[in-house]
Amino acid sequence: MPQHRHAPARVCPSCDGFASASITLGGRDRNGQHRTITAHCRTCHGTGTVPPLPQLLEDAADAAFTR
Repeated sequence: MPQHRHAPARVCPSCDGFASASITLGGRDRNGQHRTITAHCRTCHGTGTVPPLPQLLEDAADAAFTR
């Protein structure tokens, strides 16, 4: 039986796979916890991976040649 393999997802080149970070705002809340916000990578939207290169090229070609 043939195996259908998917191309492996590539690590995001912008964040190097570390897609989300917690950033402290300084100070603490009433419970003594640090106040933080979460920032996500703009390229991969917080997933840490990007689609395989053939898929990216196909999507770019579709966007470039669509009227």
